[in-house]
Amino acid sequence: MTIIPLAKLTLFGLSADRKPLLDGLQSLGCVHLIPLTSTTEDENFVVARPSEDARKALRYLMDVRRRRHQTRVDATFDFDRIVAEALANRQRKQQAEDRVLALGKRLDELEPWGDFSLPDQDGLAGNLLWFYRVPHPKAAAFRGALGSLGLPWQLLHESPAHGYYALIAEQEPDQALLPVARSHVGAQSHRDVQRQFDDARTALEDVEAEHESLSRWVFLLSKHLTRAEDAQAREQASGMALDDDTLVQLQGWIPRPALPRLDAFAQQHGLAYLAEVPEPKDSPPTLLRNPATLSGGQDLVAFYETPGYRDWDPSIVVFFSFAFFFAMIMADAGYALVLGLVVGLKWTAMGRSSGGRHFRILAVVGLVMALIYGILAGSYFGVAPPAGSLLAHCKLLDLNDFAAMMKLSLVVGCAHLLLANGVVALRGQSLAQTAPPIGWMAVILGGLTLYLSQAETPFLHLGIGLIAGGLLTVLLLSSERRISHPADLLLRLLDGLGSLTAISKLFGDVMSYLRLFALGLASASLAITFNQLAGQVSHSGLALGVPIALLILVLGHGINLLLAIISGFVHGLRLNFIEFFNWGLSGEGVPFRPFIKKELAS
Repeated sequence: MTIIPLAKLTLFGLSADRKPLLDGLQSLGCVHLIPLTSTTEDENFVVARPSEDARKALRYLMDVRRRRHQTRVDATFDFDRIVAEALANRQRKQQAEDRVLALGKRLDELEPWGDFSLPDQDGLAGNLLWFYRVPHPKAAAFRGALGSLGLPWQLLHESPAHGYYALIAEQEPDQALLPVARSHVGAQSHRDVQRQFDDARTALEDVEAEHESLSRWVFLLSKHLTRAEDAQAREQASGMALDDDTLVQLQGWIPRPALPRLDAFAQQHGLAYLAEVPEPKDSPPTLLRNPATLSGGQDLVAFYETPGYRDWDPSIVVFFSFAFFFAMIMADAGYALVLGLVVGLKWTAMGRSSGGRHFRILAVVGLVMALIYGILAGSYFGVAPPAGSLLAHCKLLDLNDFAAMMKLSLVVGCAHLLLANGVVALRGQSLAQTAPPIGWMAVILGGLTLYLSQAETPFLHLGIGLIAGGLLTVLLLSSERRISHPADLLLRLLDGLGSLTAISKLFGDVMSYLRLFALGLASASLAITFNQLAGQVSHSGLALGVPIALLILVLGHGINLLLAIISGFVHGLRLNFIEFFNWGLSGEGVPFRPFIKKELAS
């Protein structure tokens, strides 16, 4: 729920101890290194990646239908050989799959013509066979053209759409005289292609069996790959150090809470270090820290952009606002229960990784909100609760009341943007940093007052006053310029006018929250539509009316649920990443990436 304060670390050691120093610092795993030499282009150190071929091989071996029992003793493990064999197998598998697909398509093309072998040219007295696939509407014209040319022909097969013809001629008939172009059947018979297809399938199965056999090396490949990654990281870190053959110097950023660990490490290895407070000209990386139960918001924030070091952590706001936006877009308690069942079934599987554990908590919060919102909206798979029931009394929202739902969406949007500007105002260090967000808050409140009150006289003056006061605040107090000359006053006004141009962005951002109403209404309307279609079919008197109606319900609500999930994620994140971040964050930072050992335990 905060950005961890960092210290700028400069570490000194003996050049003779360079390798153990780097290895120990990597095991410590809490320093974000920055280069002291000009050989590294990226000033923000990123751990080097091992061979891309090795990563491709590992991903390929993990993507197997049945993984073999893992070999854990590496006495016979040859890293380079396994990588080469895996990549060669992948290439052979791609080629075998392409050949099977090509031959399968060829078989489908030959099927209507029957199983035949073309005679040699002497067998037809110098004539050849020519094949044509003719649409039925053109069949009469085609046969008439053949009659006028005096060519013998035979209808070999008829499909619902085409007739398949063979004719005998010394040369190909002039295409201008026939209504269709010739079909290129080829010289190979259906039986020959079928034989090649069978051989190709056998070859593919052999390659897949080899793929499965190679999968027994996944554990050891992962282990050695991580070792290679650690070694490359140490090599790059070594290139970022200054070394005069007597002393070696490293520099980086370290979380201030980790300084006691660094102190113990320095005493153990006989090192000297200097930990300084970041200067204004420095650009430290950003290390976010949130409670484990709310880290899903941090994952969402990091997915889009990392806040600047001197900014604030919006993870908690994004966590709850995304969950609420998702609930408004889904707008159905039945859908929320279905997704809740899916999350429950996948709960253990999602708990195998930190990201999965964070996501499942976010999913539970979002689905609980969706369930509550769906109950308030009175929608259960598009069906309203029975009149007089407890659920009917819980229905407080009418999704078809456009005016009320638009008001709700705009109130939510205004509250979201008020929060963003409020945080910026609280964090401001000067009048020019504090006053403009307060002014925009007044403009938002004034516009919302006018909209909700429908310009009634008591509130009309209040709304206009808030808007006018907010705009004047932005105009007069947005500039950092000091007035030491009369011309500076004009320059301050010009700066304020430039700031006022954000009024159009503010209006567009507030209106953007109407998507919550529109998408929720669309989801509810589709659910009702599918229910009506299923009802009409079930009462139509058809023999299979009930099964077809059930199919409509399952497919229709499945599609609608999928669309609601996609819309909820895309637009729920968009309202945070675009509208909220534009007003709440001043810029993008660099994520804190520690120089850390990643080798897996054997």
